[in-house]
Amino acid sequence: MLILPKSDIAPSDITPQEVYQERRQFLGMAGGLALAAALGGLSTSAAANTRQKFSGVISSKFGADEKPTPYKDVTGYNNFYEFGTSKSDPADFSETLRPRPWTVSIEGEVKKPKRIAIEDLYKLAPLEERIYRMRCVEGWSMVIPWVGFPLADLIKWAEPTGNAKYVEFFTLNDQQQMPGQRSNVLDWPYNEGLRMDEAMNPLTLMAVGLYGEQMPNQNGAPIRLVTPWKYGFKGIKSIVRIKFTEQMPVSSWMKANIHEYGFYSNVNPDVDHPRWSQATERRIGTGFFQKRQKTLMFNGYAEQVAQMYSGMDLRKNF
Repeated sequence: MLILPKSDIAPSDITPQEVYQERRQFLGMAGGLALAAALGGLSTSAAANTRQKFSGVISSKFGADEKPTPYKDVTGYNNFYEFGTSKSDPADFSETLRPRPWTVSIEGEVKKPKRIAIEDLYKLAPLEERIYRMRCVEGWSMVIPWVGFPLADLIKWAEPTGNAKYVEFFTLNDQQQMPGQRSNVLDWPYNEGLRMDEAMNPLTLMAVGLYGEQMPNQNGAPIRLVTPWKYGFKGIKSIVRIKFTEQMPVSSWMKANIHEYGFYSNVNPDVDHPRWSQATERRIGTGFFQKRQKTLMFNGYAEQVAQMYSGMDLRKNF
């Protein structure tokens, strides 16, 4: 069990009140689902989500000098409200997710709308391992060795029209597979979006695994978005729809609280969350007495992404 040092941030400041008040209700519901599975009344993903190694993954230049966060922490400490609001809930309750078979629908401003199986998505570009620093808006961070391919390759394959200015993503909406969706914590299904230049940036990754293995359920199986210069909630998981649009999407957290969660969600130590500072972070998995470290602008990826925001007021466009 991961034991974190005492933080100067109150739990009520990290999780909205309406979220943690539903915690007990969710645990009871999840317990019922576990019992149903044990009795054979619910199909689980245990067989489909065993730790399967990828072959032929390319080691990229990204993060070669970074020490990854231990696997147990990467897979055991997560935000994935579709399975509950505690950090341990995704690992405890995500066996109900069935990541195979899986298809992703390509919709909106594209020349030919398509539906593509996850196995065919693997063929769009060689799979790479990229070690990225990841920062959560709550003040903790990890270093994760993702396996995936650039989103830019999928976009080129999809052939968006000239009207496509944004890319919107949607998570699976299925209460049987994602029991947390029975609560009203968020407006389901979870959705997120990127501006087209952000989506085409070489750092933007469609991740299908981590640590050289297929993506665990609790981390967003079978495919998720990774934008390492943005806060973690921008990294939408278990994607089933990708929609190209002319208008800026209104994401799930924007709908939940527009004053605290903006569209861009860039890591910016100079712009505090209304309820806590973003100036420092605590690296998970580095030991009980590890001190908080300074948060870097754009999570340390300013050289690769800062030009996209040139001339923008990053306090207004947070």
